[in-house]
Amino acid sequence: MQLNITEHPQAVVISVQEARLDAHNSPELKIAILQQFDTDKTNLIIDLNEVRFIDSSGLGVLVSGFKNASARNGMLLLCSMQPQVKSMFELTRLHRVFDIYATSDEALANLKDVTL
Repeated sequence: MQLNITEHPQAVVISVQEARLDAHNSPELKIAILQQFDTDKTNLIIDLNEVRFIDSSGLGVLVSGFKNASARNGMLLLCSMQPQVKSMFELTRLHRVFDIYATSDEALANLKDVTL
């Protein structure tokens, strides 16, 4: 799986550079998320701009990351969802759990407001 990881003062942005987030590659995203927590990064933004399909495994990794961030008094935000992916979040009602933003810049700005 290709991931682009960018550190910002208030959060780490993990951009998924794959068209699919599924059982085949979602464990790699989980490892990347856990590695950030291991380095005491507690605020993460997952950029899903390239993702066109997500299955239950991909959703599970994001939920797991959300729970881990919350347990560390951090946040896991999502951004840049394609319509197909957003519809999966709405179908599973996970859009009520996650804070979802149009862009990573918008997510960073809102995270900054929340953490002040």
